[in-house]
This record gives sequence, structure tokens and C-alpha cells, in this order.
Amino acid sequence: MGIYVGIDVSKDRLDVCVLPRNEAFSVERNGKGLAALVDRLRPLTPSLVAVEATGGFETTTAAAVAGAGLPLVVINPAQIRHYAQALGKRAKTDPIDAAVIARFAADLKPEVRPIPDETTQLLADLIARRRQIVDMLQAERQRQMRATVRSLKKSLARLIAALEKELNALDGEIDGMVRASPAWRVSENLMISVPGVGSKTARTLIAELPELGSLDKKRIASLAGLAPYTRQSGRWKGKSMIGGGRKTVRSALFMAAMVASRHNPVLKAFRDRLVARGKPKMVALIAVARKLLTILNAMIREQRPWQHA
Repeated sequence: MGIYVGIDVSKDRLDVCVLPRNEAFSVERNGKGLAALVDRLRPLTPSLVAVEATGGFETTTAAAVAGAGLPLVVINPAQIRHYAQALGKRAKTDPIDAAVIARFAADLKPEVRPIPDETTQLLADLIARRRQIVDMLQAERQRQMRATVRSLKKSLARLIAALEKELNALDGEIDGMVRASPAWRVSENLMISVPGVGSKTARTLIAELPELGSLDKKRIASLAGLAPYTRQSGRWKGKSMIGGGRKTVRSALFMAAMVASRHNPVLKAFRDRLVARGKPKMVALIAVARKLLTILNAMIREQRPWQHA
């Protein structure tokens, strides 16, 4: 029986549970604490170390664990929450969370995936920052449309100009990073050969879905949160739904699917057939996004550009 480690990450500390030893301890979430964590886990030769994603706090912990050569998996918090509910765990403290994470790893044995290298992580961070600035620009432009006071309009105009300048600078930095990497440049060129897929979508997938081209269509759809699942209990069977996965990837694919549904002849025909069969427009759009991801996955795997068949 293997050793399974669950780590709950908070702002200042890490709570750790080791199964089946039922051993629990905590360390500070800093350089000294991470070193102590690695020193304590290495002799155990764990089968799996599971860390719950916590809005970025888990990044340094994941890097320290993976950098030490320990088998790491970063778990979606929604999965942990649903698993805890299935176990009937109503109480919530950091040590209890760590125990649930460890038990999740021991029971379900999620597949170990390498964390992004430093350059890929930097690209993902830049794209995330770009997304934040775009959101801020949209909010400020809406305020500008509603503003009636002259001084307020001037203030909003200055802030919008500053945000637009920052957005242009980020776009230049992202473009430089992609163009400096031959592998990324090839992947981007392959993806943007598909009508409906632009550079922003391609770069989001490069940064946040590095598994593209290495997995089968079901597993890549699951990572993107586009794999349908059905709620069922006894004879009752609910509607198929999507969820989980990487929200930013799914959002980028939805935007690309909206464009492709109008301008890509293959995907437009696919969508039209679904709608003609009575599928709701949103269901058809989800299907287009999933089909688009399947196409891109095959193109990257086979290193071939879009071909209208």
C-alpha cells in the first residue's frame, strides 16, 4: 500500500496529512517551511502528493514538491468539495481539509502531470494579467458611458488611456515570448490556421493547456471542462452538463466557437445540423467548442495545419 499525502494551502501555512500513517503536521508557507516539508516527505517516498488549488497560493508549494522529484498532482477544489460531501464531512478546518485531500488521492489516484516550466508559467501569468486589464477596461468604459460630471469623465479617460497603454505593452511582451519559442510559434501558427481561432485563443491554450496534442479527445475535453456528464439517481436521469476543468481555457474556446460558428464552414455546418435537430443554441455552441478542441488537439499531435475537408 502506497503513501499518500494531502496538503491544504492557506495564506501563511501548509497543513499536511500522510496516509495510511494518519500523520499530521504543519509548516509555514515560506522558503524555510517548504524546505522542511520536502525534507520530511522525501524519506517517505510517497506514491502521490496532492495539493488543492487555492487561487495561486499553491504555486510555490507545487513547484517545491515537483522540484524535489516527488509525484505531484494539483486538485481542483470543486472535486475536493464534492468528495468531502460524499464522505459526509461537514466540519471544515485546515487539518480536516488536508486529510480529505490525502484520502481523495489514495482513493481516486489522479494522474500525475508535470507542472508548467518557468517560461510557460510566466506566459500564463501574463495572459491572466491581460485578462484582468481587459476586464478593468470594460468596467471603466461602462462607467464612462454613464458619467455626466466633466471632471469624472476626464478621470475615467486618463485611466482608460493608461490601461490601454498597459494592454498594448502586455500584448507586445506576450507576442515576443511566443515568437521567441520555435515550438510555441509552430503551435500558434497551426491553431490560427483554423477559421475562428485567433492569436489570443492560441496563446491561452499554449499557456494554460500544455497537454494539448498529448491526450485523447475525452481526456483533453475533461481538462477543459467540456466533457459532458449526466446527473442520474435510480431511474431518474437528468440532463447532461459540463463543468470543472480549466475555466480560462473553456472561456477562450467558447469565444472561438462563437466566431467559428459563423465563419468556419465545417463548424458552422456542424452547428446548423444540431440546431436543425432541435438542440438549444447554447447546447450547440458547447458542442462546437468541444469539436473545435478535438480538432486542435489532433492538429497539434499530428503537426498539420487546418484542412477544409
